[in-house]
Amino acid sequence: MSSKFFDVVVLTCEHGGNLVPPADGALFRGHKKLLNTHRGWDIGALAVAQGLAANLKAPLHFATTTRLLVDLNRSLHVKSVWSEWSRELDPAARAELIRTYYTPYRHAVQARLTRLVAQDQRVLHLSIHSFTPVFDGKQRNAAVGMLYDPGRHFEATLARALAMAVRTEDSTLHVRRNYPYVGYTDGFTTSLRRLLPAACYAGIEIETRQDIIATPAGQRRMVATYTRAIRALMDTPRLSG
Repeated sequence: MSSKFFDVVVLTCEHGGNLVPPADGALFRGHKKLLNTHRGWDIGALAVAQGLAANLKAPLHFATTTRLLVDLNRSLHVKSVWSEWSRELDPAARAELIRTYYTPYRHAVQARLTRLVAQDQRVLHLSIHSFTPVFDGKQRNAAVGMLYDPGRHFEATLARALAMAVRTEDSTLHVRRNYPYVGYTDGFTTSLRRLLPAACYAGIEIETRQDIIATPAGQRRMVATYTRAIRALMDTPRLSG
């Protein structure tokens, strides 16, 4: 194992698009406006993920089908893996959505991470998302959120360092940890933590407020900020533990 803080970055974007396959178009008839909101996708997230992948020369797994069909960031036993529309599909139709979209995506990411860990690589998995400025009538008090499991030492140390590095690169950004969600409830990174060793795998969700990355200019700004922050950590020696 190398002396670096981490060896490799892997990027994912589970909510990168709001596309509806033609076969499922009737399901959302009359709800096209909804597909263009946060319910349908994470606005701006895929552009940020693609920019980071290009700058860091890192692999990127992403999905462009709307999460209102099946949510790739939820476990199958969790009710919210289905929306109120897809929940009404018969079991065979839901099974087909799992076979077509859910399983191939999650298996591909898991396989890559497993291979890297087997090679004694310390992996920083960044899952790129965005969040709404207002939720349930309340303004959300952050520009960026870093979601992680504080009980995993390597991951928690890296999340704290990444949050600090982003603040250093752009002091106007209010960066918070485990906000606007907590990083250890159900999600893809939570599932991966059960499969991968804590000493080698850090799964951090980067949540960016949507109004900041709703335009190409805002996306470029955050790509540049995150790139500089991640590169700064790449040059940091491995911390003990």
